[in-house]
Amino acid sequence: MKLGIIGLPNVGKSTLFNALTGAGAQSANYPFCTIDPNVGMVRVPDKRLDVLAEMYSPELYTPAVIEFVDIAGLVRGASKGEGLGNKFLSHIRDVDAVIHVLRCFEDPDIVHVDGAVDPKRDMETINLELIFADIEVLERRIAKTEKLVKGDKSAAAALEVYRKLMAELENGRTARSVDLSEDEKSILGDVELLTAKPVIYAVNVSEDEAAGVSPDNVYYKQIEEIAAEEGAEVIPICASIEAEIAELDDGEKGEFLEELGISESGLDRLIKASYSLLGYISFLTAGPKEVRAWTIVKGTRAPQAAGKIHTDFERGFIRAEIVAYDDLIACGSMAAAKEKGLVRSEGKDYVMKDGDVTLFRFNV
Repeated sequence: MKLGIIGLPNVGKSTLFNALTGAGAQSANYPFCTIDPNVGMVRVPDKRLDVLAEMYSPELYTPAVIEFVDIAGLVRGASKGEGLGNKFLSHIRDVDAVIHVLRCFEDPDIVHVDGAVDPKRDMETINLELIFADIEVLERRIAKTEKLVKGDKSAAAALEVYRKLMAELENGRTARSVDLSEDEKSILGDVELLTAKPVIYAVNVSEDEAAGVSPDNVYYKQIEEIAAEEGAEVIPICASIEAEIAELDDGEKGEFLEELGISESGLDRLIKASYSLLGYISFLTAGPKEVRAWTIVKGTRAPQAAGKIHTDFERGFIRAEIVAYDDLIACGSMAAAKEKGLVRSEGKDYVMKDGDVTLFRFNV
């Protein structure tokens, strides 16, 4: 579960990464400050765990986590080896989804690699470089498949999909913005396309807009329009303010957010959106030993969810005893929830829901 933070040099990637992880990734005002990617594990904010921890006073508190990777800044010509070129592209291939950071504020003291702030141009620069890299991958796949077409219906079907997508890429469209059927997506499943990766656009705004983007921010509107065409999410975030918030303890953080007039930090929203982007949900386990969020893919059935805890749980699965988080909190205890008939016994076909507080019964 790995997300790469990408963008042009000096748009705030490393500042954002520092705020996310507290890992102290190097951040400086010159291109290619980040060469080898910095990696950090980030906990997924979940107030449900805090409430359960108050209820059970557990020995351990274990939230879900996401791995973030701060990838070096890309420049025009990267697909041909410019800047850090191929190294940058290989790092993107290793992640599951992308956080694309775009600078949407003016500051004469912060150098822009292209001389002036223009997030739409910056987005196009990176997307085009990724598209060029995808075209190379598809060209090789098409050449290989053309040799297999004669007498092979599956190869012929694949070739048709490859050519359809190639035409779209050559028109400057990303793979994720192309309307594909489920069968076509399946055919492309083993083709490593950079522009097919899910993306969130993190729009780095000025400190004046930390509490809300001005309706006059033309830059932000442009990004929203482009993202809407891709079906991508846009999250405004002030990286410098978030870096300050990250250094505060929980009490100070709450006071600072209140002063800004916001209920949730941009980082928390970004982390939650990243978790959701990958199609993940959390089921919960709670007791005096541990309160924990377990990460599963949406649509996972109960035995496979049990296997996340231990393979023996899946192998010897009998049933899952489940209460919805809201019902448990409303009742005040598991015993009270059972008395009211709110604890359900679910079998092998049960599809887990986000926030299911679960106890698995198994026999090995």
